[in-house]
Amino acid sequence: MSERFDCHYCRDPLHGKKYVQKESRHCCVKCFEKFCANTCIECKKPIGADSKELHFKNRYWHDSCFRCFKCYASLVTEPFMLKENNKVWCSTCSATEGANKCKGCFKAIIAGDQNVEYKKSFWHKECFTCSQCKQVIGTGSFFPKGEDIYCVSCHEHKFAKLCVKCKNAITSGGITYQEQPWHSECFVCTGCSKQIGGKRFTAVEDQFYCVDCYKTFVAKKCAGCKNPITGFGKGSAVVSHEGQSWHDYCFKCTKCSRPLANRRFVYHNEQIYCADCPHRL
Repeated sequence: MSERFDCHYCRDPLHGKKYVQKESRHCCVKCFEKFCANTCIECKKPIGADSKELHFKNRYWHDSCFRCFKCYASLVTEPFMLKENNKVWCSTCSATEGANKCKGCFKAIIAGDQNVEYKKSFWHKECFTCSQCKQVIGTGSFFPKGEDIYCVSCHEHKFAKLCVKCKNAITSGGITYQEQPWHSECFVCTGCSKQIGGKRFTAVEDQFYCVDCYKTFVAKKCAGCKNPITGFGKGSAVVSHEGQSWHDYCFKCTKCSRPLANRRFVYHNEQIYCADCPHRL
């Protein structure tokens, strides 16, 4: 007569049946799942005798439940990290969790990725492209326009003002005169070619002259003192008569030197006299 071989819990005989040995005790499959099986931390169901079990730090999973909390990829043979709430993460999702998101592709920018930051937004370097030509700007120069980003070339073509003189784009600085844009280096004196932006100058038709060149090449000469009449500073008022011009302070009687600007005068033998002096000649 053979020795009895029963389940430790239900006492059913185990001869010829599948059984599980647990801590030196033998039990049938049904009792194992009821009294001895570990509970899967993910699905909360018992891990039966026919299931593959994985465990880590006193936590247990069905092999089919051992997946990344974020991307659901199986981690049975992959590196993983156990995070809060007993959730396992793959190494990729763990690295990207909480990382900045690229405004171009909307994927995470993980440590080691080359990236561009502008106004609290982030891009992968290869995602930071011109809104117009779609070429990669990367860490190069760019111009923002609303929500769009433009490379230098596209911004010049689409938005930049063109210099009145050279017709090329004005990318920075520049001068505006009579509502027309100029490069600083294009806004120069016709006489000496020096830049006149921010300095005194005189416009004569379509030409510009600094003070010195205006005096030398353009200004009329006073018939009294023979110096140029520039319109700058003292003597900005001008008196003209018979094709000749005078500083207002030089327009005076030839005989008595009385100032005659805005007064009656007599023009005799190309000379200027007050109303009284011609009678004394």
